[in-house]
Amino acid sequence: MMRFAPIPESLPPTVPFTGPETLERRRGAPFVARLGANENGFGPSPRAVEAMARAAADAWKYGDPDSHDLRQALAAHHGVAPDQILIGEGIDGILGLLVRLMVAPGEAVVTSDGAYPTFNYHVAGFGGVLAKVPYRDDREDPDALLARAAETQARLIYLANPDNPMGSWHSGATIEAMLDRIPDGALLVLDEAYAEFAPDDAIPRIDAADPRVIRLRTFSKAYGMAGARIGYALGSAPLIAGFDRIRNHFGVNSVAQAGAVAALADHDWLAHIRAEVAAARDRIGKTAAENGLVALPSATNFVAVDCGQDGAFARAVLAGLDRAGIFARMPGVAPMDRCIRISCGPADELDALAAVLPEALAAAHTS
Repeated sequence: MMRFAPIPESLPPTVPFTGPETLERRRGAPFVARLGANENGFGPSPRAVEAMARAAADAWKYGDPDSHDLRQALAAHHGVAPDQILIGEGIDGILGLLVRLMVAPGEAVVTSDGAYPTFNYHVAGFGGVLAKVPYRDDREDPDALLARAAETQARLIYLANPDNPMGSWHSGATIEAMLDRIPDGALLVLDEAYAEFAPDDAIPRIDAADPRVIRLRTFSKAYGMAGARIGYALGSAPLIAGFDRIRNHFGVNSVAQAGAVAALADHDWLAHIRAEVAAARDRIGKTAAENGLVALPSATNFVAVDCGQDGAFARAVLAGLDRAGIFARMPGVAPMDRCIRISCGPADELDALAAVLPEALAAAHTS
């Protein structure tokens, strides 16, 4: 008889997200607008595409296990040493490695109830114990996170800034002030997946050598390379070196590495993407207002739209959008689940959203 190991045997057969491709297969038709996964629908830098096309000819080779060229480029970009940078298979992959590296079975990890579920998935998968605190005013609550970490002797404290799923953010000064209050033995996991979209004063000034924090970045969002699965972490050299004990040394493929180097160097394209996203956020806000809804302030490439009622109503709105071919998502925990979350996308997709949202709302009101 087949038997799993004790930890996975104890877990439910769930995944953090159901992909849009799976949803399309279930509904028997493609989506008209793909606005649910916070992807960059404006695409990657043409220079990155060219670099990946060239690298594909050498795909018979294993990717450089040290990601030397990319680490050098990122070190120059951030003004840090290469040994303070870890390259991984997106932030999701790095989170899994981090939990494996730092959390023993039964040890506590603190996060916010309703925050990024993939982190929780990894904690459960390695036998950690999740301790959660509620959001406050649609933002993660640094004071509550720190207090809960002290109570539970937590090993990790997860905070996303800017935040997913609400798009909210704290000032860099607030994050900096947290560091002096980190309990002994704990590490702040600062998820900065959306940092390129944030105001300058939202980014903390933290020395990469600071052993109290690890910062996570990605090429999936502003750089438009979600399908390449490549991201990185900034941390103290001893912490980064620790990942060599457990990481998949050939996990980051050569095509993604080449694309990331080229994307990082294309400053004009990044500026273009920021402008497109800002315009799309404004458009989503206008569409929401035209339908009597409120778009929450966002420092990301998505907007949380307050539907004005409870989670059941928001789910009905989301179902109506799905029937009309609009892929969107929503927070899963009250009171944030009064909102739907809409990714910034090209004009034609936002046109489609604007056309069907009134019908989805009308159907939700009558359901």
